[in-house]
Amino acid sequence: MTNISNQKTVKVLRQKTLKTAINCSGIALHSGEKVSITLHPAEANTGIIFKRTDIAGKGAEIAAIYSNVVETVLCTKIGNEDGITVATIEHLMAALSGCGIDNLLVEINGPEMPVMDGSAAPFVFLIECAGTKELDAPRKAIRIEKPVSVEDKDRFAGFQPCEGSILDFTIDFDNPAIARQDYTVHMGRGVFKEQLSRARTFGFLHEVEYMRSKGLARGGSLENAVVVSADGVMNEDGLRFENEFVRHKILDAVGDLSLAGMPIIGRYTGICSGHYLNNQLLRTLMADQDAWSVVPMNFEDLDAAYSQQLKSRRA
Repeated sequence: MTNISNQKTVKVLRQKTLKTAINCSGIALHSGEKVSITLHPAEANTGIIFKRTDIAGKGAEIAAIYSNVVETVLCTKIGNEDGITVATIEHLMAALSGCGIDNLLVEINGPEMPVMDGSAAPFVFLIECAGTKELDAPRKAIRIEKPVSVEDKDRFAGFQPCEGSILDFTIDFDNPAIARQDYTVHMGRGVFKEQLSRARTFGFLHEVEYMRSKGLARGGSLENAVVVSADGVMNEDGLRFENEFVRHKILDAVGDLSLAGMPIIGRYTGICSGHYLNNQLLRTLMADQDAWSVVPMNFEDLDAAYSQQLKSRRA
């Protein structure tokens, strides 16, 4: 017989959206074209939907879900059955995930998201300006039940069970300005904004020159990316964090993994991983129904990893 008096009451989280619509405009990283987006509140269980306003009809809508990823070269691109696509969605998706937004309609008048300053911070600012509101529906999460991983030569991405959400990442580049960097983030309220959101995308000078010769990175500049040459970081103001490079890779992973459609309770490890392997990891996870379960998400889940980290520091 259950002793009701000894049971701990746990408050289940509710889904969230924005209080009001908000818009911004900027330059697309690869096309160099000016593009505008508007973030609209959406009803419970809508998820994140992108809508191309430059294309008429319902075929212009694309659900931000892992199975709709159609390309992972240089960015994450989603598409629908009508061949309509939206590229470079990972920074906005990371901001939405980091701010706990479950439902949203993203209107965009072009095929690529604006790069803004190369980080997720401008999108976090937009979300904060619009404000958030709870919806009358419980928030659910995907809980990792057993280890799942994918590999590609020296690259690795994997999940394993844990309390809360933890992300580990390792990068290793020949360039001494980056070299090897390791970082672990224990997620909790405010952690994404403080530790990850301001980390900018980065690239090497010789790669930028090559991409431009192929008609890519036309919108890229020192205003929206960290550019590294053989002599080091070219940006006058330097780095925002000593390990900004690995922090940005975790930011990208947050955005890519949000395409699961629900928050993930578990530990993610990435070793030289990228958009492709992150998407393959989600596809591998979802294909193994014994590896995950859907559970109501509560306040303890939200801060579990960060709280454990604080306790270990005090010990």
